[in-house]
Amino acid sequence: MMAFIRFIDRLSTAVGKAFAWLILALTLHICWEVLARYLFHRPSAWAFDMQVMYYGIMFMMAGAYTLAKNGHVRGDILYGFLRPRVQAGLDLILYLVFFVPGVTALVWAGWYYAGESIAIREHSSLMADGPPIYPFKIFIPLAGAFLLLQGSAEICRCLLCLRHGAWPRRADDVEEVDVDKLKQMVQAKDVAVPDQGYRS
Repeated sequence: MMAFIRFIDRLSTAVGKAFAWLILALTLHICWEVLARYLFHRPSAWAFDMQVMYYGIMFMMAGAYTLAKNGHVRGDILYGFLRPRVQAGLDLILYLVFFVPGVTALVWAGWYYAGESIAIREHSSLMADGPPIYPFKIFIPLAGAFLLLQGSAEICRCLLCLRHGAWPRRADDVEEVDVDKLKQMVQAKDVAVPDQGYRS
């Protein structure tokens, strides 16, 4: 089971990191649009639509990666105090009752919308000759499929935690900076700032 989990984690990580490069494309596109508008006086009519599509694709395709790294927002005021087996039981119920049906519906509806969009060669309706958006809509079911695949790995994680009483270790990747851990690494201490006598 761990081999399956690791394979899905690696796949989600590779897809997430590949599509993260769209932030560079988005940044360059915005910079070019600013230059074209203010320096050359030749703005592009498609600029806004293309920026939304770049960001939308990046955001959707990062969903499975974020789930693989346990990075989605969680209301864990009480969750963090529970034992791992209880956490795994709750997660398993939530995955089976909400996640799997919800993401399956996303894939099904996304497939329908993408197919319809491709059939009519849909273009943006924000302007008379807007950019094609059917390539963008293809990413809706694709992102949902990757998310569903990662969800299956998370369900396996829950089952392993229920069996062994501890969460399986996740692959190392980018981590948030823990200030206390960073202080220990550099052996720094908090320095009190002397009162300068300022009054409000």
